[in-house]
Amino acid sequence: MKLKHLSLSVMIMGTAFGLASTQAAASGYQFGSQSVSGQGTAHANGAEANDPSTIFANPAGLTRLEGTQFSTGITLVVPHSEYTDSGSSTVSLPGSPSHATGGGNGGTFAPKAVAAPTFYLSSKINDKITAGIGVFVPYGAKMDYGFDWAGRYALKSVNLQSLNINPSIAFKLDDRHSFGFGVSAQYMSATLEQMADASSGLNASVYGAAYSKALSLGLPASTADVVAKNAVAAAGIKGDGLAHVEGNDWGFGWNIGYMFQLNENTRFGLAYRSSVKQSLQGSSTWTFDNVSGAIAGSPLTPAQLAKGKHPNASASVDITTPETFSANFFHQLDPRWAVMGDVTWVGNSQLKNIDIKQSTVNGTAQGDMVIHQNWKDTWRVSFGANYQLNDAWLLRGGLAWEQSPVQNDQDRHPAIPDSDRLWLSFGANYKINKQSSVDMAYSFIDFKNANVNYTDGCSPAGVSPTTGAACTGNGGTVNGSYKTYLQLLAVQYNYRF
Repeated sequence: MKLKHLSLSVMIMGTAFGLASTQAAASGYQFGSQSVSGQGTAHANGAEANDPSTIFANPAGLTRLEGTQFSTGITLVVPHSEYTDSGSSTVSLPGSPSHATGGGNGGTFAPKAVAAPTFYLSSKINDKITAGIGVFVPYGAKMDYGFDWAGRYALKSVNLQSLNINPSIAFKLDDRHSFGFGVSAQYMSATLEQMADASSGLNASVYGAAYSKALSLGLPASTADVVAKNAVAAAGIKGDGLAHVEGNDWGFGWNIGYMFQLNENTRFGLAYRSSVKQSLQGSSTWTFDNVSGAIAGSPLTPAQLAKGKHPNASASVDITTPETFSANFFHQLDPRWAVMGDVTWVGNSQLKNIDIKQSTVNGTAQGDMVIHQNWKDTWRVSFGANYQLNDAWLLRGGLAWEQSPVQNDQDRHPAIPDSDRLWLSFGANYKINKQSSVDMAYSFIDFKNANVNYTDGCSPAGVSPTTGAACTGNGGTVNGSYKTYLQLLAVQYNYRF
């Protein structure tokens, strides 16, 4: 009797590296706002290099900054997301059709707001060299669907936090050419919960044992099927278990940038940020307090049997974050107007599958869980403008279109209901005095309506239907749709020594 359907998909998706749930602002797993001044132009200002946050967009821009400067800000993400179920189902007995999971649409699963801080510091060493450091949030998610939503066997809740520390240095070769280089130390921590359909798994086990016993007694298959189903009815197993998973890790990467100054009004930039390899180590804890029933001939209750098949264990997943490459420009049209643009490529296609490894405890092997993603590389295109209203106020605005890495409804997991989106951003910089200023930004991000029709790649028997290998999964399907938009409000303080 195996409860192979009790999956850890939520850990795989979340602990992987920063679930991009409906609370993430950029496509894939990225948080989406590492600079308030950049947010004001929908992140079209990679070649502007007006404050130390250029460390994230293009470290070569550090050479444009005089003296010692720092910028610190916070971005508040206010999500609005609705899920409508269209018939999510789970597998009941061997040879029997799937049946509805029951449950609602997840209620208000998105938080009222989540916040992410940023900090950047730059210091000009001499006429040729400038150094700096950035601290920002690359990935993040927080949502809780509750215990009784229709897709609870895929995800109940997730809370992902991350931090990237990015020291950088830039070299000005001459009046036209500058290069920058940085290294990153990236930390991630995830807490995730997923419901487990204990009744289906244990009922399938009861059915299998009773069916085999009936066949061994010489009963025909049709009679054995009736006997097995009667045994299931007598057991009366009901209830869901709960998987609670935690994991964390440090990873390391690098980034490089180049900036070309065509003339005093026009410049171009190129920037590359590497992937970061991480191996998140953590634990899985299972509880089955709400599972009830009685199994004939067994001294164990269904809850005890379920716990025995899924003891607390260690778990790990190897993941590599996508690399990015950006090309951008900035042009000062006249003393008041400036225009800018950015094209960014994100290498998501390497994320075909995510495979969680689970430890064997007292001879009990739970099997790996594989989440298929089949992601594609994506593009983001953004355009923005600045307008110098007066000596104190600089106004900003921008538009952006951003692709989702998810190729179709069958590859869209409910933990990552990602879709293409449009950005509309406004911002401003208010100069308090010669040394200090404040940036403000507001963005409205509209997601294309997204359908989810994701079927688990494992079977309740704990065997992959395609490869025959042992696995952990439920074989069920999450079927529904999402309607989502986000609002980002941000403020940043800048100071020049």
